[in-house]
Amino acid sequence: MEAVLWIVLGITLAIGEAFTATVLIIFFAAGALAAAGAAALGFGLLAQVIVFAVVSGLSVAALRPIILKHARPALETGETPFGIEAIEGSRGTVIEAVDGDHGMVKIDGELWQARSFDSGDSFAPGEHVRVVKLRGATLLVWHDDLPHA
Repeated sequence: MEAVLWIVLGITLAIGEAFTATVLIIFFAAGALAAAGAAALGFGLLAQVIVFAVVSGLSVAALRPIILKHARPALETGETPFGIEAIEGSRGTVIEAVDGDHGMVKIDGELWQARSFDSGDSFAPGEHVRVVKLRGATLLVWHDDLPHA
């Protein structure tokens, strides 16, 4: 019965990791599954808790730095950004008035739905904006104060 409880805890933690960006909870899920293995082998509760703590701690200490190193954004590593990372920070031209509720921006020939980063701001067609963030398929834009070439 204890093994089942550890498995449920492990699965719950793994699902919880899916809703966070910490890359931390998954190591406790691994510890819980290791404790489930200890329970299945007949070890007592104290041994199960020790297995949970040791596997969780070693996983965090050994694997998390490696995962975080490889998960850094391209801008931090000096690589050329692509995909979503390339959109954020790029310049666009307002095609359809942009405010806090709706709008359209053109970036490199592609049309994107856009909203003002500050819901009180608005941008008229022809104005140049800079992408601050991408939320789903909608750009959050801000003033582009840099001169254009």
